[in-house]
Amino acid sequence: MSQYQTAGTNARLKVFALLAAQGVPAAEADELVAALEAGSVAGAQSQVVELDGMAPRSRGPVFEDGWDAGVRSLSEALVGIADRDWSRRGGRAAGSAELAVHLADVRQRERADLVRLEQFVRTNMLPGTHPHTTARRRVLEALGEAGGLCTAQTVNGDGDVVICTLDAGHYDPENRPPFKGGEPGGWHKADASIWNDLGAACIPHAAL
Repeated sequence: MSQYQTAGTNARLKVFALLAAQGVPAAEADELVAALEAGSVAGAQSQVVELDGMAPRSRGPVFEDGWDAGVRSLSEALVGIADRDWSRRGGRAAGSAELAVHLADVRQRERADLVRLEQFVRTNMLPGTHPHTTARRRVLEALGEAGGLCTAQTVNGDGDVVICTLDAGHYDPENRPPFKGGEPGGWHKADASIWNDLGAACIPHAAL
């Protein structure tokens, strides 16, 4: 449910901002948003009420009584939520404006933190990785710069899925590796693994 709560908060902030931009007084904006939210709860309450008497007959009369009692309790709770939301409508537009300022400040700090983190990764981690290694690929993925790498996959001797670390478009099955010095020729490579697309556990670049 958390994603719906976040989406609802963001939508409420946007509605208040749009209404304010159109010159709608804060009190009227409160009324409109409160009416929408109370109406949503009332809509949920009406659906819950329809469950009264809908208990599975096969579960017996005791289960049916408990089911109906639960429906009535939930229905009463939803009515109370709608009443509470409506009664608390005053001042919400002003509160939302303050919250919007706070969120903007938080997001600005988060962006600054991300810039510092990216600079740290680029300066301290990327230079310490070797070309054509999984460690380097992961750093490039964290920086959002792995889009030009091959995406062919295989499973190594330890059962781990490994992804090619060479540039996309490198694959040439006819250019067989010399099997010395870790040179892949035109085949795929990730750390000590060198492979072509013919193995049963392989997923070619073209298939992704």
